[in-house]
Amino acid sequence: MELSDKIRGFIIENFLFGDAAPLTDDSLSLLDNGIMDSVGVMELVAWLEQEHGLKVADQELVPENFDSVARLASYVQRKKDGGG
Repeated sequence: MELSDKIRGFIIENFLFGDAAPLTDDSLSLLDNGIMDSVGVMELVAWLEQEHGLKVADQELVPENFDSVARLASYVQRKKDGGG
């Protein structure tokens, strides 16, 4: 399973309650469209840290990393590759 598929699945299951219709990799802002709020971001961070063995720093909690499935997948891949 691709990284973006795992992330999308988590978001659909936990924030969209199984309704995948509105969620694509790039076209939808998770924050601006109310899919996730600050509590949801913290839940997502906890899942990313547990599922992917990452440590998410406070300064990395920005829309450039967390605002879409594609941005999340890119962020996680950079972290796994040793980047930030």
